[in-house]
Amino acid sequence: MMVIVGIIFALVCVFGGYILHHGSMVVFVVAWTEYIIIGGGAVGIFIASNGMGVTKRAVAQILELLKPDPFVDKAEYMKLLVMMYQLFSVARRDGLLGLEPHMEDPAKSTIISKNHTFLHHHHCTAFFCDTMKVIISGGVAPHDLAEMMEIDIDSSKAEAHIVPESISMVGDAMPAVGICACVLGVVITMDQIGGDAKVLGKSVAVALVGTFLGVFAAYFLVAPVARAIGMRHRGEENYILAMKHALFSFARGESPITCVEFARRQLDPSIRPGFSEMEKALKAAKAG
Repeated sequence: MMVIVGIIFALVCVFGGYILHHGSMVVFVVAWTEYIIIGGGAVGIFIASNGMGVTKRAVAQILELLKPDPFVDKAEYMKLLVMMYQLFSVARRDGLLGLEPHMEDPAKSTIISKNHTFLHHHHCTAFFCDTMKVIISGGVAPHDLAEMMEIDIDSSKAEAHIVPESISMVGDAMPAVGICACVLGVVITMDQIGGDAKVLGKSVAVALVGTFLGVFAAYFLVAPVARAIGMRHRGEENYILAMKHALFSFARGESPITCVEFARRQLDPSIRPGFSEMEKALKAAKAG
């Protein structure tokens, strides 16, 4: 959501300053064909470079920016720590087979079903449950399990980078698309030489709007969107890494509190709960 707020603030400041300098917004209305050239060129470049599969994913991830990011909320990480502590406690009390019903159908689990963020993000759920199933099945050494998790994380990280990198690539091309639009406008202007000077002036203004729109779209619209999507993936990666450290500790036979402490220490300091804060939440969950 903040990316939308930031872009609107930039639009207001840029065009507000332009109007305060007695600039006319009429030229941006008259130059509506420039929007077709810039917008159509950007969409065409994206589809040609990435195909429809990535294009659909990009649209979905851009729409996700309209929703709050759960991975910047300390409370969501606390929920994750409490959920893992409760599951590890079940295994300590009932044995590994006691976890099987929770892993087979997480949505019906009395523990996991309370964590909506965890269930909503398919890769987070699959990563945790699949890894836990490997631990339950036995026969996999902790260091082998760690390697499996690294492979999974690297694979998902590579996939997650495709959309923001593709959008960023289009942003890099936007100034060039704006220059193309400007050149086309100059060609039209040259064809009108000898006519009314006022008409020529408007034609040049429309051509220059093309250059402005290309540069503006690249740095004020496309670049922030690509960065915002990348930051969302960084938050999800942090969430999964916390699970990885807890699962590795669990596979080594550590106590539930030690497992979640490994996870807590991995979190960024800005969203990391304090130990006392976590201990209080775990005691409350245990009492409940």
